[in-house]
Amino acid sequence: MTQDHHHREDEKYKKEHCLPWTEMYSEQMHVRMEKRDKLLAMNSNPYRNDLVPKHRSKDLITRFNALSKEELEALSPKESFVLAGRVLVVRSFGKAAFLAFDDGSMPFQLYVKEGVVDEEGFKHFKLLDYGDVVYTEGEIFKTNKGELALKSSKFFIVTKALRPLPEKFHGLSDPELRYRMRYVDLIMNHQSRDRFKLRSQIIRRIREFFYERDYHEVETPMLHTIVGGAAAKPFMTHHNSLAQDMNMRIAPELHLKRLIVGGMNRVFELNRCFRNEGISFKHNPEFTSLEFYEAYATFDDMLSICETLLSKIVHDLFNTYDISFGEKVISFKPPFKRLSMRDAVRDYLSLTDEDMKDTNKMAEMLKDHVDNPKLLKSLTHDRLMATCFDELVSPQLVQPTFICDYPVDISPLSRRNDKDPSIVDRFELFINGWEIANAFSELNDPIDQLERFAHQARMKDLGDEEACDIDYDFVRALEYGMPPTAGQGIGIDRLCMLLTNSTTIRDVILFPQLKKEHFFHEHHSEVAKTE
Repeated sequence: MTQDHHHREDEKYKKEHCLPWTEMYSEQMHVRMEKRDKLLAMNSNPYRNDLVPKHRSKDLITRFNALSKEELEALSPKESFVLAGRVLVVRSFGKAAFLAFDDGSMPFQLYVKEGVVDEEGFKHFKLLDYGDVVYTEGEIFKTNKGELALKSSKFFIVTKALRPLPEKFHGLSDPELRYRMRYVDLIMNHQSRDRFKLRSQIIRRIREFFYERDYHEVETPMLHTIVGGAAAKPFMTHHNSLAQDMNMRIAPELHLKRLIVGGMNRVFELNRCFRNEGISFKHNPEFTSLEFYEAYATFDDMLSICETLLSKIVHDLFNTYDISFGEKVISFKPPFKRLSMRDAVRDYLSLTDEDMKDTNKMAEMLKDHVDNPKLLKSLTHDRLMATCFDELVSPQLVQPTFICDYPVDISPLSRRNDKDPSIVDRFELFINGWEIANAFSELNDPIDQLERFAHQARMKDLGDEEACDIDYDFVRALEYGMPPTAGQGIGIDRLCMLLTNSTTIRDVILFPQLKKEHFFHEHHSEVAKTE
């Protein structure tokens, strides 16, 4: 093809894909486009990348806020400070203006005045819109109201914002727009930004906790040929080069335990998992979890680690063991409460020991709490008890509570208890009615594991979409010998919900899953609401 042909095709695609978008620009946006063009005409790049800030608002506030107006004026020699960030509000008085400014550390304000700022800087100021990213140099002073500000001697627009921000006091009022346009939510909502900064601190402390205990952080595959490691419906995909179907991992468990076989005796992974299930206030199909495994440990050791980790994070972050969640106060002060599943069902549902043996009674209690009551008749006694716990008991567990001694029927990867083979050495931690952690002494008997995989395969053939496959390679790994091991998974998103007082998981995931957005049609009317 000739160069002219490529050029014509390129212009065709621009017309098809760029023009429909720019034709939706509002009058405000066209005015901003004109200012962008004026900057270009001044030989000033509206998207320049050669100016670097040397200071942060937060540091200036820490250093100077306690000084009076007179004390600041008396400082000698005068220092010049260099900031860069986004202008959120412009309060103009003709030849001077105060600008509400945000550099990502703390809100601040700039003062721009003709004759104080240089000539080029004042030209830039006259082309300024709220939302623009600016670079400025100047001295610190205090206003007559005692507010700290920077008096600009140099001022440049370094990124021209074509789209206006939402009205300051209302922001993005539509929750879906907040999740879809997280970048705008973070600009306008400091609470949202602080929430994700806190999430980052939580994850940092988790890493430090395990590094200090001689764990190795590892990465395991996200594409699996076998559905395993948990009971969940997977997302399926296809690998073209290998010519085989694959699934996105539902859990990293089986790969992490392979590493224990290989001699890496303490491993952890902060991993992304994918489960093709419903979306709710505490479920997102793509989520973050922590999984860690330790050789020569038991589920009692895992319980201690979990309790220590969570209580330490809370105390380090808030200098107290108590957090507020809505109107509740939740205490992370150890030790946490501990109950067997059987005792929890009996005590919280006010049942007798005889009631606990009555399968029909448990089925009757559940008939109004499951989608298909007829299926209750096909469940074993242990599965009925577990369903009673899930539906009727767990919502009542507000304070941190370890539920132990799970039936073997619902724990295909857990080690049987030596004294009672009908249960496994497993616990789950519940807080605010949510499952936060799941741990057990790992099954390392390859024959027992193979038989449990076979049972899962039968359940899958009977229509259980959450049953796992037989992972023969994992069985082979166990046949080489896995030391006695315990492991645990902790849901990071739900933990962050608790510690940030968030009532929906979407508030702690930067980019939660949403329906596909359709542009050039109804989308414009929705976005227009924000402008």
